[in-house]
Amino acid sequence: MQQTQISNQQNQQNQAIMQQPPAIISTKDQLYLTDMLSWNLIAMKKAHFFAQQCQDQDIIQALENAGSMHQRHYEKILTHLNANQNQQQSIPVQ
Repeated sequence: MQQTQISNQQNQQNQAIMQQPPAIISTKDQLYLTDMLSWNLIAMKKAHFFAQQCQDQDIIQALENAGSMHQRHYEKILTHLNANQNQQQSIPVQ
């Protein structure tokens, strides 16, 4: 047990802390970003659909608020991705 703890501590000490994210996105990261965009888009559409099916104004407002939140998240992710893409395009290739 102690030997495992010592080994884990040594591994943690040997790992360098990344100061900036890498300039590329791995396949795994890209797939996760695609999933996040899909989840937010689907949630936004479902909230809007269910709000149209309701008659209670409080529920309609709550669903529209939830849909708006997911839309903001979707747009925020796209903003980050577009900003990252613009930065990469402005870096000169050597």
